This record gives sequence, structure tokens and C-alpha cells, in this order.
Amino acid sequence: QLVESGGGLVQAGGSLRLSCAAPGLTFSRYGMGWFRQAPGKEREFVSAITASSGGTYYTDSGKGRFTISRENAKNMLYLQMNGVKPEDTAAYYCATSRAADATTRSSDYNYWGQGTLVTVSS
Repeated sequence: QLVESGGGLVQAGGSLRLSCAAPGLTFSRYGMGWFRQAPGKEREFVSAITASSGGTYYTDSGKGRFTISRENAKNMLYLQMNGVKPEDTAAYYCATSRAADATTRSSDYNYWGQGTLVTVSS
């Protein structure tokens, strides 16, 4: 079970830090990812991190603005979002990869949280 938090209303140019708790999961064995879904749009990849934090991946729109990280000792995943834009408005979901690696494909993830809503005002 994954539980996201940290969403909310923020002005363009501001920052948010999303968190994902993964109690009861052998967290350190799996890659993790963040995806988002805006109203009327399909879910899309945002960022991912391997089990050991040795590899991180970002969508082009997030590079230089978003930072993914994890604390395996606490079973926690984070997404630091800086310089947010109105187009970042969406429900953000964390997900567990089926393996230690992390990919951009949602089909490679088998456990999902309920989402946390991020709204960026212009």
C-alpha cells in the first residue's frame, strides 16, 4: 500500500515536496516512480529512481526542476518540485516497479497510491 501526501495549491514558480509512504513493503528492493494525470489526459511518467538510488530518470519537462529521492530506511519516496508551472497541475501518483530497476512505462509498475492533487495557479 502506497500513500502520497504533500499536494496542494501553489503559485507558479513556487515549490512543493511530494512524499510517498510505503509501509509493509520491502521497499529497498524495488525501483519507484512518480506519474501524473491531468484532467482529461492520460497518465504520464514524471520521474523514477532505482532501488539503490543509483539511477534517476525524468521527463524532459521535469529535468532541472524536479528531483526524485528515497530513504530506504524509512520506506519513503519523495519528489521535490521547484519552479512549478500551471501545466504541472495534475494528480500525482507514486508506484512500485516490478524490479530493482525503474522505467518510464506504467505497465512496469504494479502497486499504486491513491494520488495527491497538485494545482498550480498562474
